[in-house]
Amino acid sequence: MEREITMDEDVRKCKKMGRLNLASIKNINKVTAYKIIRSNRKTLCLSVDENAKLIVRAPNRASDKQIREFVSIKESWINKKQRLMRDRLAEYESHISLQQCLYLGKLYPLKLIPSQVEKITFNGSDFTVSYSAEERKKLTLNSWYKQRFIDIAKPRVNYYAKKYNLAINRVNVKAQKTLWGSCSSKNNINLNYQLIMAPIEVIDYVIVHELVHTLHKNHSPRFWQEVSSIMPKYKASINWLKENGYKLKQLN
Repeated sequence: MEREITMDEDVRKCKKMGRLNLASIKNINKVTAYKIIRSNRKTLCLSVDENAKLIVRAPNRASDKQIREFVSIKESWINKKQRLMRDRLAEYESHISLQQCLYLGKLYPLKLIPSQVEKITFNGSDFTVSYSAEERKKLTLNSWYKQRFIDIAKPRVNYYAKKYNLAINRVNVKAQKTLWGSCSSKNNINLNYQLIMAPIEVIDYVIVHELVHTLHKNHSPRFWQEVSSIMPKYKASINWLKENGYKLKQLN
């Protein structure tokens, strides 16, 4: 269950319940908003997403007061992480302004050419995008990304499924705002084509992750053991996505 809370809302609640003092007002105002995701977990956990937004993962039974206090205690960590993510976003936006293109984990020079014929060419060292109108540049690049991901990812899904005897129904490729991939109850595999900007080993990790969900519809120790048996160095790909995932979503 997900719920978004603004700090203004928290302040109003605390005032109404008589729980707010000057110190807590000072701490609350330093964090503008956070999203609460409740589950059967046992502990509170914080994370900062690729847009520098604070995510609070909480047990179903945790009270709003407990969450507020936890956020307040972690104020220094939150500010540091959000500042780091904002700096990364600013740095990457500067790359985009210099007309560079991210493909399979590497940045390549991007040449933009107005043309009546829309197409993209990649010669191994740089990209050339021909576009018919200013607003078509992003659409043209996205279309190329999606097709390239289909060409690369679908054979890899079939390879891993066959090699490890994992039964799948259908493979769908689309842009997703928050997920890199998913596996339905019917074993339909969904993959985010923006992964075409990630290194090939990261693409493989997401594919393997979702394929293993055909066996385990959770993230239990058995699930991770199965992932590790197929891809022993999978944690490096998880870390890459944590560090660089925001770069893959700049074309949304």
